[in-house]
Amino acid sequence: MKNLNTERGNPKTVNIDSMTVDGILRIMNEEDATVPLCIREALKDIERVVQKCITAHKHGGRIIYLGAGTSGRIAIVDAVETVPTFNALPEKFTYVMAGGKEAVYKSLEAVEDNEKEAEDELKRLNVNVKDILIGITASGRTPFVKGALQYASKKGAKTVLIANVENPELAPYADDVIKIVTGPEVITGSTRLKAGTSQKMVLNMISTATMIKQGKVYGNHMVDVLTLNEKLKVRATNIVCEITGVANERARATLESCNWKAKVAIVSLLLDVDVQSAEALLEKHEGFIRKAVSKKQG
Repeated sequence: MKNLNTERGNPKTVNIDSMTVDGILRIMNEEDATVPLCIREALKDIERVVQKCITAHKHGGRIIYLGAGTSGRIAIVDAVETVPTFNALPEKFTYVMAGGKEAVYKSLEAVEDNEKEAEDELKRLNVNVKDILIGITASGRTPFVKGALQYASKKGAKTVLIANVENPELAPYADDVIKIVTGPEVITGSTRLKAGTSQKMVLNMISTATMIKQGKVYGNHMVDVLTLNEKLKVRATNIVCEITGVANERARATLESCNWKAKVAIVSLLLDVDVQSAEALLEKHEGFIRKAVSKKQG
């Protein structure tokens, strides 16, 4: 274990217990600032995975995040947020957590050693050749992730490993490996810190870039936002106003007329067509606003 990058002592924090609170916060901030630079080294690998995710979605596949402990909880956070942010179907980005729902709220450390549970969970999901499994493990050696990668490969799914060490033990079991070598933690071995932060940042990239290339974003606006409450309805109205230049009242009225589908309202207002015509244009152009309105903009 001591040979793992994530388990080594950090020479910068050997006296952290003697530091002032200001000193603790400053050293944590300095260490956290190194995480994006570590991710930059893996951008080509992340890009390759994103391209595969885009293809998988186009052919009806799912992106399945899987992990234990901190990695599993981070997987859940990113997966569930794709629904309100991008109006993605819940199964498009889904997750498997070692130990199930109980482990989300309570630390169940032993479950990460259970390869069989991972296989059982993937059987339940009926993982298949269309899917992509993304196993997440700071140490690069978690048995739960190993079991999942092996089973997914057997079923023909594409497999990805995200790890925070230079030489992940599980690398041979994955088609693609994303190594984010974040180094020793501020508190030795506490991979909920830099390693966990890096994992969330990488999943942000994977899900966001995949959704952008599915037509879920126009300009830099999340035009497929799910309007589940008044706050989100206000957000959708503001998005429509900013993109089309119409007044708030007209934007809201148009949204109400198309059941709060921001993309439909935007195309309707930009092209000055009725809601039905806007919907037909979006369907023709696979949900991409830019393609639907290109004739007018050209």
